[in-house]
Amino acid sequence: MPPAADDAYRDALARAEVHALEWLGSVNERHVGPTATIDEMVAAFGGPLPAGPTDPGVVIDELARLAEPGLMAMPSGRFFGWVIGGTLPAALGADWMVSAWDQNAAMRLATPATAAAEEVAGRWLLELLRLPATAAVGFATGGTTANFVGLAAGRQFVLDQVGWDLEAEGMAGAPKITVLVGEERHTSVDMAMRYLGLGRGQIVAADDQGRILPTALAEALAGVDGPVIVALQAGNLHSGAFDPMRACIEVAHDSGAWVHVDGAFGLWAAVSDEWNDATDGLDLADSWATDAHKTLNVPYDCGVAIVSRPEVLERVFGARPAYLIQADDGPSDPFARVPEFSRRARGVPVWAALRQLGRSGVIGLVEGLASNARALAAGIAELPGAEILNDVVFTQVSVAFGSDERTKAVTSALIEDGVVWMSGSRWKGRDILRISVSNWSTDPSDVAVAIDAVARALAAS
Repeated sequence: MPPAADDAYRDALARAEVHALEWLGSVNERHVGPTATIDEMVAAFGGPLPAGPTDPGVVIDELARLAEPGLMAMPSGRFFGWVIGGTLPAALGADWMVSAWDQNAAMRLATPATAAAEEVAGRWLLELLRLPATAAVGFATGGTTANFVGLAAGRQFVLDQVGWDLEAEGMAGAPKITVLVGEERHTSVDMAMRYLGLGRGQIVAADDQGRILPTALAEALAGVDGPVIVALQAGNLHSGAFDPMRACIEVAHDSGAWVHVDGAFGLWAAVSDEWNDATDGLDLADSWATDAHKTLNVPYDCGVAIVSRPEVLERVFGARPAYLIQADDGPSDPFARVPEFSRRARGVPVWAALRQLGRSGVIGLVEGLASNARALAAGIAELPGAEILNDVVFTQVSVAFGSDERTKAVTSALIEDGVVWMSGSRWKGRDILRISVSNWSTDPSDVAVAIDAVARALAAS
């Protein structure tokens, strides 16, 4: 007879709690980067498949021991790479509960608790981001998939407008859809277009901060014959800048275009009056994508796709197989908003994060990230040879140290030093050190330590 559930899980979960707390307690003191290579990690985890069972608690202890040298301290307040946030305490606890509950969050009637938490989280997000209250919210795997959802809804809408039955006929022979994108759109937009069979976007000129030029967009739209989608950006990867939302959206809608906004980390600026000018007109778009892991600081994975026309979204992703338990009326099931029939309840940690922070806490989080970015930029700008290349308008800082060779040397020295992590990139034809302030726990002491680390790396290079 199998052991009782609590006995079967108790030791493994107890060991996991110990190791998790040890890990979280170490992240601000340890070398930020991993100390083992991928080959060393494969060798450590490898060997033949065991011939028989192993005690679950022993497996967890072994996992923690083997993984430790290959882990990067991404939850640290001193991690500034790749626009990766940390995890708020309530969101982490909720994520553990999601795993323990083991609910398939795809259906409202079958799993009402998780569906209800996600629906409320969605309403709260729309309120905070000042987006239409009637929009549909779907919880996707990340920013890329959220972009996929918004662009898929746009594809459906613009083909409907010209009388093409996408569901029946597919894309073969369909009218060509032109997607207009800025010079500095994120790669995830290109990936989503590729997944959807939309091909490469038509490039629209941008200014020195990566913002689409409305005049260039108007000119491009005037030259398009047929269905068109415009992809805008809230938060440039290198500068943090926002496309001029109102001007771009109005000219796009005048041409009958669907407007999608990639706001992976920058959409969160809409919660604060500090960015009212940058986000003016944002609510006029047709779809929006963001990633709750980046700025809201919930666990992986949690993209958020928002579509202003729920009926269009359901046409793309909805289905009514006989074996599923579905209501005849009311909101659509969660699976009708993202490309998954089976998924974890990733919106529950969003509910927990918003419940922990409340409105003022979310505003304080976003404003605090931007304040830390400005402080980092100001401190680094005082170092000899440092040049801040962007207007620090949100949470991104791009820095160069003279030649490409020296900038790369500074970046390498920083990574080797390990006190902080800042990733390299290339922008405007130059190698740069790119700093992304995304962690809720970053505080003034982390900023000071980071500036000192850059100074050491600069002196050593």
